[in-house]
Amino acid sequence: MSDTMEEGVIAAWLKKVGDDVKAGDILAEVETDKATMELESYDEGVLLHIGVEEKDAVPVNGVIAIIGEKGEDIDDLLKDLDGGGSGDADAAKSEAPAEDKKEESSSEADPSEEIDTSDINANLITMPKMSDTMQEGTIASWLKKEGDEVKSGDILAEVETDKATMELESYDDGVLLHIGVQEGDSVPIDGVIAVIGEKGADYEKLLKAHEQKSNGGSDEKPAAKEEEKKEAPKEASKPAPKKEETAKQTTSSSSASSDNGRIKASPLAKKLAEDKGVDIALIKGSGEGGRIIKRDVESFDPASVQPAAQSGVAAPAAVGQESYTEEKVSQMRKTIAKRLAESKFSAPHFYLTMEINMDKAIEARKSMNEIAPVKISFNDMVIKAVAASLKQHPKVNSSWLGDKIRYNEHVHIGMAVAVEEGLLVPVIRFADSKTLSQISQEAKTLGGKAKNKELQPKDWEGNTFTISNLGMFGIEEFTAIVNPPDACILAVGGIKETVIVKDGQMQVGNVMKVTLSCDHRVVDGAVGSGFLKTLKGLLEDPVRILI
Repeated sequence: MSDTMEEGVIAAWLKKVGDDVKAGDILAEVETDKATMELESYDEGVLLHIGVEEKDAVPVNGVIAIIGEKGEDIDDLLKDLDGGGSGDADAAKSEAPAEDKKEESSSEADPSEEIDTSDINANLITMPKMSDTMQEGTIASWLKKEGDEVKSGDILAEVETDKATMELESYDDGVLLHIGVQEGDSVPIDGVIAVIGEKGADYEKLLKAHEQKSNGGSDEKPAAKEEEKKEAPKEASKPAPKKEETAKQTTSSSSASSDNGRIKASPLAKKLAEDKGVDIALIKGSGEGGRIIKRDVESFDPASVQPAAQSGVAAPAAVGQESYTEEKVSQMRKTIAKRLAESKFSAPHFYLTMEINMDKAIEARKSMNEIAPVKISFNDMVIKAVAASLKQHPKVNSSWLGDKIRYNEHVHIGMAVAVEEGLLVPVIRFADSKTLSQISQEAKTLGGKAKNKELQPKDWEGNTFTISNLGMFGIEEFTAIVNPPDACILAVGGIKETVIVKDGQMQVGNVMKVTLSCDHRVVDGAVGSGFLKTLKGLLEDPVRILI
């Protein structure tokens, strides 16, 4: 439904399952990246199936409904859809070799090549994923050493992630048999960092088996051991997740202690206490040796120590409650994000800024609006001046096409319009040949259509140059991202009354700043500067626009 559309959202179904449908009937309203449009039926029959609910998205060419004869059996069609388009033959094909594949995998993982670890009473400790962007962790410090007894809930080490220093908790009881990563070293997610198990267990055999599995060996035995790990924590005082999950803190109870006046607390606990405005000295630590950990800070109630802290100590600062809302990204916003990211990171941008004295433009606009059939805005004057400048500088009115550059002889000005869900760019065609009144009328009409999501493809396609004006919001100066396929975009700021120097004398003047963003693959600095110089001359003496 548009040149940039990749998926659509069903805004509303106008027909329901069982309804008769004729060619030309409107089945549904579809939100594209630019407008809400009607989906017309090209078939006659009965609406047998609706495959996409209202407000759900579906990619271009995705099946949204089935129309056929009343009572027609569509089970096979639905099976094909559920199977991603694979027919019964494909289903049979996938079903038949299943046993063969199982036999092949078992034969490939031949016991002669597999290391048997069923008799080893030990578990591997791997690096958990502690943040959504984490790819590896660095061991900041080990709090246990090889040979130490470890209980479920003990903190083994402090790990630096890409976002914070966090505590790595043990979910197993036993002896720390092996430390595989030294302090200061990094290890990727799921990499082995330690082994905990029965004293004297052959952990080296376990490490070899893990290495074999990482290299494509059988995974049946590790799967069995995972089941054992899930059962083991049931005997502990509290249920614990698998080791692969994000590290947590202990909840055993002991009083806080310090060495030489230094409070024993993890870096994470200190940071959390600072953020919450809590004096960490008032918190009792539940970690090893009375060490204060994250959970202690989170569960700390300042009121519980109020009586003891009455002697002139100020109450901790009030703590707010974090909250947020989330909503699905609209099709328009998805397309804006994709197209502008492609433009910003594929087109080498450079920027040229120029000040324009708008004194004469203000006077001219006032005079024109006394006789004009429609009210002419400064934006209309900028559009007209830009169109005239492009005719004198055709290299700016161009597009990068990969293996060639297109120099447009016509002038179609894209006009950025802010709408609730993002930004639309309706196009004023052949702007160079239109009067200011015609441009003003068309700009108002297209702006209204954009805000009401009534634009049609012909309204937004074909721009050769784009203007983005934020002057009405009080913005003095900004830079814009080139709007493909254009080679340039002009960012227009507001008109500001300021002190200027004219003929060696200071006086009050009205100045407007414009910034030209250029795709350096097409437009060079001298070309862009020449365009701005012409634009400046036209706006500083608006009579020349009409010639």
